[in-house]
Amino acid sequence: MEPRFIRNFSIIAHIDHGKSTLADRILEVTGSVLKRDMKAQLLDDMELERERGITIKARAVTVFHEKDGQRYQINLIDTPGHVDFNYEVEKSLQACEGAVLLVDASQGVEAQTVANSYLAIEANLEIVTVLNKIDLPHARPDEIAEEIENSLGIDASDALAISAKTGVGVPAVLDRIIERIPAPSGDPKGLLRALIFDAVYDEYRGIIVYLRIVDGTLEEGETIEMLGTGKVFEAIELGQFSPKMKRTKKLAAGEVGYFISNIKMLGDVRVGDTITHHKREKPKMLPGYRPAQHMVYADFYPTNNGDFEQLREALETLVLSDSSLDFQPVTSDALGFGFRCGFLGLLHMEIVQQRLEREHDLDLIQTAPTVTYKIIMVGGEEREIHSPGQLPNPDKFEEILEPIARVTIMVPVEYIGAVMQIAAEHRAQYIRQDHVSTTRVQLEYDIPMAELIYDFYDKLKSGTRGFGTMNYELREFRADDLVKLRVLVNGTDVDALSSIVHSTQADTRGRGAIKRLRKEIPRHMFEIPIQAAVGGKIIARETIRALRKDVTAKCYGGDITRKRKLLEKQKKGKRRMRAVGNVDIPQKAFLAVLGGDE
Repeated sequence: MEPRFIRNFSIIAHIDHGKSTLADRILEVTGSVLKRDMKAQLLDDMELERERGITIKARAVTVFHEKDGQRYQINLIDTPGHVDFNYEVEKSLQACEGAVLLVDASQGVEAQTVANSYLAIEANLEIVTVLNKIDLPHARPDEIAEEIENSLGIDASDALAISAKTGVGVPAVLDRIIERIPAPSGDPKGLLRALIFDAVYDEYRGIIVYLRIVDGTLEEGETIEMLGTGKVFEAIELGQFSPKMKRTKKLAAGEVGYFISNIKMLGDVRVGDTITHHKREKPKMLPGYRPAQHMVYADFYPTNNGDFEQLREALETLVLSDSSLDFQPVTSDALGFGFRCGFLGLLHMEIVQQRLEREHDLDLIQTAPTVTYKIIMVGGEEREIHSPGQLPNPDKFEEILEPIARVTIMVPVEYIGAVMQIAAEHRAQYIRQDHVSTTRVQLEYDIPMAELIYDFYDKLKSGTRGFGTMNYELREFRADDLVKLRVLVNGTDVDALSSIVHSTQADTRGRGAIKRLRKEIPRHMFEIPIQAAVGGKIIARETIRALRKDVTAKCYGGDITRKRKLLEKQKKGKRRMRAVGNVDIPQKAFLAVLGGDE
């Protein structure tokens, strides 16, 4: 198809504003899916996505729509809404010329609406504003349109009012996309340049590459080269998603589709790479993507040490479809061999853990999440550390710098006090306050990243009765009075349980951590002391009582010394057991340390 009859767009919105439902209606209106095959959130085909009701992976689909007697090819990329999957949104927008900004007509502009809109504006995309859920009794489209103009500076005077659930106004959205969003500017006769924007692993067909043709044309049987990795493959199958894979044998400039070539090695494909013809003139590479900025780090260890290689293979497979995940091998005295993984946020970490357990049948122990710190060594050298265990002795470094995030919080006016209280408890620094409308306000704070992942989001949700939404981005590293909080179980330092905290919070965090540990670690045959320490000073202690067998049960009457002898013998045994016995720390205990305040 000629590029002038093609439109590529993404749907961007906050969580639960109806992206996947609108995608369903577009598939229905264009007749891409038969009525009997239709189901809610059709593009969310991952088990976890359907279970949680959220989009985790961006999905591409091609539909056809007629306007004024002309047939147009519309390529839609459905994107996630959660802040942790911002990288997926950014990648998708690079394969598009426009975006549909979807705003809930009752909830209004939320934190993630603002963040995703700015991503689209920075990518110079044409934005089509759509107000969804106008069928709700408390919908207020006029107020929300004003809110969009005030907070985003986007003209919403002609915003389309639709209901993605009932299908009202959806054909008008397709017409508006054709009118407003520019056609791809690529040259079908030029040198082939295609952007890899995603990839998935299929057990039977190898790696399926998702690509957007920017210039030129690609046909089956042609030999291609990946400019980044230098690998050469033959195009065995080419096609588009409509929404199932449909073979087309050819992809031209402006089109979005898939490419199969029996690629078995996971390292052969890199998301963001450029594909071109082999043994022809080499074009300039496409800009690709900036590397993902990892916010949170956690270690994964297999419960059974023999599963280490299986865990490595599982992580390599996941990295292919989730390019924002990063991992490297680590060892721990307590837990053996494992991997330190970098994530974009806590939800991202949770999703990866569940995918490893479900899709790859692994039993894992996960350590408490931490953030990246920078330390200035005595000689002035700057180093990055991803876990408290990597922190050298205090005499080796001069100061610790912690990451600071700029947090944008959207709340109804009546919850400003609650948010300010929560922010003060988490060492936040107030920046500014903007009134988006008469009922809603946007607050900005600089908050240490470690405080953000500790329990800030949970407190925000409960303090604002679920109405508060937030978005954050990393701003800088700042020095503060930080110390390493160590946890000792039975006199042994457990690296996986240690954390870096502010000196003023060390006492309360230490007491809280060991109280929770005491509940989670089962009783053993010997007494277990659990201690929290800063440097060489023990700041808190709890003791798990030993399980005791009543050794004097058979002694009745007679001399008391017999009972004493048996009790002394038992005491000696317990002492010996404590010296050589290992304490089993369950997986729940590692996560309990992160559990925030009681």
